Amino acid sequence: MQSITVLCVGKLKEPAYRELCAEYQKRLGAFAQMHVIELPETKLPEEPSPAQITAALAEEASRIRRAIPQGAKTVALCVEGRAYTSPAFAQAVDSLGAAKLVFLVGGSNGLDETLKQEAHLRVSFSAMTFPHHLFRVMLLEQLYRAYMITTGRTYHK
Repeated sequence: MQSITVLCVGKLKEPAYRELCAEYQKRLGAFAQMHVIELPETKLPEEPSPAQITAALAEEASRIRRAIPQGAKTVALCVEGRAYTSPAFAQAVDSLGAAKLVFLVGGSNGLDETLKQEAHLRVSFSAMTFPHHLFRVMLLEQLYRAYMITTGRTYHK
């Protein structure tokens, strides 16, 4: 069975969003072993300098790299990535053909540039900015939709 890990910088605190994420994780369990790992976001001052943000992203990238299972293919979720329709996203994820897939979700300052460059796939959900808690729900829902599409089940409309 395939393994999917969603590595997130930052904690999901709101109960309603945790419940939604839990629901999609449960549904994804029919297709893969599902893991969500929350990593701490580096603390920054109220108005950080660009250098402080770069250093924080590098620190977070180090924690992210340590959490990536050996042999996994990574998907960076970033605005610079390619935008997909749901069927095209399903095909892109399926075409990675990996036993271990890891989706990288950055914190409030995004992902370190080197992580984006190292990723096997870069995906953008939109040019817009979304709250971290809402984006996690959106990602899990789209992953569930992707597996429903690739297995020919009726969910996608």
